[in-house]
Amino acid sequence: MQKDECFYLGKIVGKFSFKGEVIVKLDTDYPEMYQEMESVFVDFNGNLVPFFIEGIRSYKKNGLRIKFEDIDTEADADDLVKAQLYLPLDLLPELEEGQFYYHDIIGFNVIDKEKGGIGILKEVRETGVQDLFVIDFEGNEILIPINDEFIEKIDYSAKELCVVTPEGLIDIYL
Repeated sequence: MQKDECFYLGKIVGKFSFKGEVIVKLDTDYPEMYQEMESVFVDFNGNLVPFFIEGIRSYKKNGLRIKFEDIDTEADADDLVKAQLYLPLDLLPELEEGQFYYHDIIGFNVIDKEKGGIGILKEVRETGVQDLFVIDFEGNEILIPINDEFIEKIDYSAKELCVVTPEGLIDIYL
């Protein structure tokens, strides 16, 4: 399995017990959807390695407490801390009209209603408070808060993200 065939699920942020359990911070608004997983792919040096799950529980707001098969000690769990977890793309839940996954729009041309083409969406920066579109405009970064009011439409066939930004926001960067 290659990364381009998967989506990022979350990151192992710590150990939970001396029995090898780990805490995973999920990158989702619906952590309950992932409480029945049987396995995940763990990124080790750019290679995705399948890990089978022995037990799983919810943990705080957006986390899981996971016990992997054959990870039975704190030392075993140490090797997993900070590792990223992935699942195959076909396991992504269906979205409702107007919703999108961040990874689906990376590389899209961003077109502002007033300014026209303002660059290519190179990443989505998740800050914990306000997620941001990071747009590359001739080597400069333009940051636009992700807000439903700013997104006019997403055209998947043309690979365009059309936005309506507050007056003066784009001028800050140009």
